[in-house]
Parts: sequence; structure tokens; C-alpha cells
Amino acid sequence: MISKAVSFAGLALLVLTACGAAPDRYVVPDPTVTERQRIAFRAVEIREVSLPAYAASDEIPQQDTDGRLSSDGGTLWADTPERAVALELARHLARLSGARVASTPWPFESFPDARLDLRFESLVAEAEGRFRATGQYFVAVPDGRRERAGLFDLTVPFDPAGGPPAIATARGQIILDLAAFVAATGLR
Repeated sequence: MISKAVSFAGLALLVLTACGAAPDRYVVPDPTVTERQRIAFRAVEIREVSLPAYAASDEIPQQDTDGRLSSDGGTLWADTPERAVALELARHLARLSGARVASTPWPFESFPDARLDLRFESLVAEAEGRFRATGQYFVAVPDGRRERAGLFDLTVPFDPAGGPPAIATARGQIILDLAAFVAATGLR
């Protein structure tokens, strides 16, 4: 009886595997950092990156002209978006500023000079060929001085006919642009 159950389970798994192809996964290309931006801190921790539910999903959504977000389920980000965005921001801020930057959990023995939280209201590929990021950033400083908050509303163009690769490239560029914006306005 057990061997029949095991063979039935194996057959069911084989059928399910054959029915659906693996989804396509897209890596966000790493844009070139060409500028330098001085900041007021030697070490910055990116504590939280909060994304809206659709942007935190593994699926790559696109917004149509009516505002509806859709994805086909067959195109996914290669990494979980909140983790990937935090790592991208840390890498870009480090390259832009020369500071020691890392995402939570803080990997060093010495404490950071500042902590950065980013809360996205939107992070979406719009039908008109713009990738848009809006939200708010918060810079907390342990000694209480220089704490700040600010809003961001950034866009980069992309070709909607380029599909997921064009969307991934645009997301990479907008995260670099956001890192430069936060460095210039919140970390100086």
C-alpha cells in the first residue's frame, strides 16, 4: 500500500513539473557610478527598505494607462526585491561617497554614524515608459544631531517594448539615482 502511495506521489510530482515551465528570472544590471558625492558620515547602515506589496513581490509588475498593475507570473526578479534594493543602495552609496555602507544586519563591530530608512510609496514601471520611485527617507543619527527626513519622486525613461530586461535596467538606474539623491540631500 505504501509503495502505491509513493509511486502515485512521484507520478503527481512528475505531472506537475511537466505542466509548467520555470519562470524567467531577471537580474537588475549594475549601472556605472560616474560621480562622487561627499557625505557627512563615515559609516551608514541601511536599516529598512519598505516597498509596496506589488513591488515587494517576486513578479515584475507593469502599470497600464488606467493605473492597473499586472504581471504574467512568468517573469520574476532574480532576488527578493526588498533585499536586492537594500543591497543596491548600499553598493551605490559606498561607491558614490567612499563611506562604509551596509544593509541590516550591521556586519561591523563599530557602530554606524547614521542609519537610513527608505519607505517607498511607489516603485513601478509605468505604461508611458517611465520607471518611477516615490517615497520618503529618514536619516537617524545616534547622537541626535543632523537627523533628517525628506521626500523623493524620481523617474527614469525606459522602452516598454523592451519588456522585463528594459524594466530591470530602469530599476537599476533609479536606485542609483535615489542613492545619489539621498547622499546629496539627506547624508550631507
